[in-house]
Amino acid sequence: MSFNFKFEEKMTIELLRGNSEADDWHDAMHEVLPLWDIDTINRVAGFISQCSHESSNFSKLSENMNYSAARLNVIFPKYFKRAGRDADEYHRRPKSIANVVYANRMGNGDAASNDGWKFRGGGLLHLTGRNNYTAFGKAVRMSPEAAASYVRTKKGAVDSACWFWDENNLNKFCDSGDVRQLSKTINGGWNGLAHRIENWDHAIAVLSGNVAISNQTVRIGSRGPTVRAIQEELEITADGIFGPGTEAHLKVWQKSAGLVVDGIAGPNTLKKLLG
Repeated sequence: MSFNFKFEEKMTIELLRGNSEADDWHDAMHEVLPLWDIDTINRVAGFISQCSHESSNFSKLSENMNYSAARLNVIFPKYFKRAGRDADEYHRRPKSIANVVYANRMGNGDAASNDGWKFRGGGLLHLTGRNNYTAFGKAVRMSPEAAASYVRTKKGAVDSACWFWDENNLNKFCDSGDVRQLSKTINGGWNGLAHRIENWDHAIAVLSGNVAISNQTVRIGSRGPTVRAIQEELEITADGIFGPGTEAHLKVWQKSAGLVVDGIAGPNTLKKLLG
């Protein structure tokens, strides 16, 4: 199985701009997406645009349950204020919070079972609850517990999102370009619709080759082919990881080239260094 268009690493780096591990995410998607028939421009655009919104640009693979007492009474009043439970006792205790909020539902046991924490939201689309992890686990031949760990890896995060995609037949909305219904099926409403549409339009343009991928800013923490190209031009070890050593060599080069010496490869530095 393969894509019916040229899905290049630089496309993912452009779409996940600011994510220092975009190249690794590309590898995971390149391996997994075609296995679930997410293999056309529209389908890949839909997948990346929605997952990017749901996971803060592919950066959050676990639900953050680290709430203050005040926020608990606002966000989860049913389980705290209205239940007569003292939120102060759960202040900034994410494990305890998850075990209370997710107890006795979605196939989870009671708070003492630790299911709430173990099966909290995970992956790009935040799979939640023992029932969902059990169903996904069956699809990939894993126990619910193993699946809960797997979804917090890059490959597992992509795989679990693809499983959800397939279970809900989301490719049909991508094929017709129905971003509104795609968003509603994933989110249950229209939360963040404007951003999802913006992501979709950008992804379609990039994957179609209609966007010049050149206005990058590469700095400490960046990874990928652009970093390797910079390192090769600087004649240093080309490992594709922009660390302090690369920054120091780039500053020396910037000074010799008459550019601003900031150790950041913005458009001007990239143009002069890489053409």
